[in-house]
Amino acid sequence: MFRINDNYLKLQGSYLFSRVGEKVRAYSEAHPDREIIRLGIGDVTLPLAAPVISALHGAVDEMACRDTFRGYAPDRGYEFLRSAIRKHDFLARGAEICIDEIFVSDGAKSDSGNIGDIFSEQNRIAVCDPVYPVYLDTNVMAGRTGVYDPSTGRYGGVVYLPCTEENGFVPQFPEEEPDIIYLCFPNNPTGMTIPKSELQKWVDYALRIGAVIIYDAAYEAYIREDGIARTIYECDGAERCAIELRSFSKNAGFTGTRLGYTVIPKRLKCGGVSLNALWARRQGTKFNGAPYIVQRAGEAVYSEQGRAKTAEQVEYYMQNARMIREGLKDAGYTVYGGVNAPYLWWKTPDSMTSWEFFDHLLEKANVVGTPGSGFGPCGEHFLRLTAFGSHENTRKALERIKAL
Repeated sequence: MFRINDNYLKLQGSYLFSRVGEKVRAYSEAHPDREIIRLGIGDVTLPLAAPVISALHGAVDEMACRDTFRGYAPDRGYEFLRSAIRKHDFLARGAEICIDEIFVSDGAKSDSGNIGDIFSEQNRIAVCDPVYPVYLDTNVMAGRTGVYDPSTGRYGGVVYLPCTEENGFVPQFPEEEPDIIYLCFPNNPTGMTIPKSELQKWVDYALRIGAVIIYDAAYEAYIREDGIARTIYECDGAERCAIELRSFSKNAGFTGTRLGYTVIPKRLKCGGVSLNALWARRQGTKFNGAPYIVQRAGEAVYSEQGRAKTAEQVEYYMQNARMIREGLKDAGYTVYGGVNAPYLWWKTPDSMTSWEFFDHLLEKANVVGTPGSGFGPCGEHFLRLTAFGSHENTRKALERIKAL
């Protein structure tokens, strides 16, 4: 008789964003005349830049000709894209990353879940609280956690790194030593970040205890302040203890096109075994790469015109972030983030719970946010807002909020 993976039974309810979607759909069906403004799910709204569209069309035309047709993509991705990534994302920032340390995929979300394939079930993970749910959920599925405790809202066997108002939403080194540490800066959901000097301390800590850092840099394009690392490989020794996840979704609008990559340096080893080699073997067997057409589109992002257009789109969203931040503060609310990230962390008024405030905002203002408690217990009494809407809808949402 076949058996299921019992670890899935440990998961609590539905995926956070699925629950948000269900609530919004139910409200829309009950109130079809209401215009709902969505500032919840972090999906971009601007169209792909012209250089990207041109590259897509050109690649499609190539696929129509025998001489230029492409079949399966290489396991690590096409060299033309990996060369552009290496040049612009790493060498330009003083990070000596080799082309064969870059693995192109169909997105950072996939890689953040799949990366666990090369690690033992016995590893103890450390995650921030609040945290992007994929990190924790995929480790639950893989059997690296204990059972869920409803009284604490946490899983056994996990090292939690509380990020609260009291510590400026910055994780502190834990008393228990973890094996795998998940860090995301600029952070999702809080929108906060840390100086390069503080990130260096995490690298030094990982090297000292023999841990590996899985570093999510999906939002690095939104960094505006000086002194903040754009890649963890700007830190000394990171090539011996860190894996970096990257995405084209938030900087170039590829949420529907699907493209990302993971960097695993060859110097990152465990007991003499190269993690780069393990991931290469994994990709060769369970390949989740991106098609040739999409990789050509990704290459266009790094063209001179592509980089200019991408910067314009990122700035568009950051204007929304500033608008939301200033608008909420003017209305007397407490809000964090929105300076180096497209996310804002809004403290709920009158001690309302996250889901109570979510319902209140949906019903009274027809505005959708994401309940902070869905990111972990420390997210209670906060709501995450995204800056990925249009200027018009962002202004309209603020007007409605101010009228509450």
